[in-house]
Amino acid sequence: MTLKVIGAGYGRTGTMSLKLALEQLGFGPCYHMVEVFKNPEAPQWWVEAADGKPDWEKIFAGYNATVDWPNATFYAELAQAYPQAKVILSVRDPEAWFTSTQATIFPEVLPADDTPFGRMFLKVIARLFDNRLRDHDHVIAQFDRHNAGVRARIPAERLLVYEAAQGWGPLCAFLGVPVPDAPMPKANSTEDFLAMRKAMAAGREGSAAAAP
Repeated sequence: MTLKVIGAGYGRTGTMSLKLALEQLGFGPCYHMVEVFKNPEAPQWWVEAADGKPDWEKIFAGYNATVDWPNATFYAELAQAYPQAKVILSVRDPEAWFTSTQATIFPEVLPADDTPFGRMFLKVIARLFDNRLRDHDHVIAQFDRHNAGVRARIPAERLLVYEAAQGWGPLCAFLGVPVPDAPMPKANSTEDFLAMRKAMAAGREGSAAAAP
């Protein structure tokens, strides 16, 4: 398989809904941060990518599309590696996006770099913001810079700037596929994210309690 769609939008811009939509349209499987959690080896692969030694074929084996972080950090490299792939920049109101990051994916305290996931988070995400994940003006400025950079770097005919609220129309037109007779997926709201995190924490606690 080779990537047909590359998502350039940061996390919390409707990327889970976009993942599900792409899969429904026949562009799946679609890589997303949830895939990193499923594969214990994946964080180290992304650390290697951040160190300038990516193995895209290994990372994306079996996938036709990718959205969200970690890949959004490397959208330019991926666009070059997969020149036939179309690029989707998922966007959102900056203030709403910032509020969502603070409630979900941006921790109050940065993770330690003594685990593969911690190293990946620091190298692939936190350093984009100079580790200042709670600095409102700084974080939003980087968000705006990133989005402007994608628009400037990717040719217009290859790029779709997309908000999930726009529904199927622009997405299907861009990808050249019919509009499904089904609602546009909507997933991973802040409430969904927090419920998932709580369930994962409960599962870890349960496993620890059951350990001999």
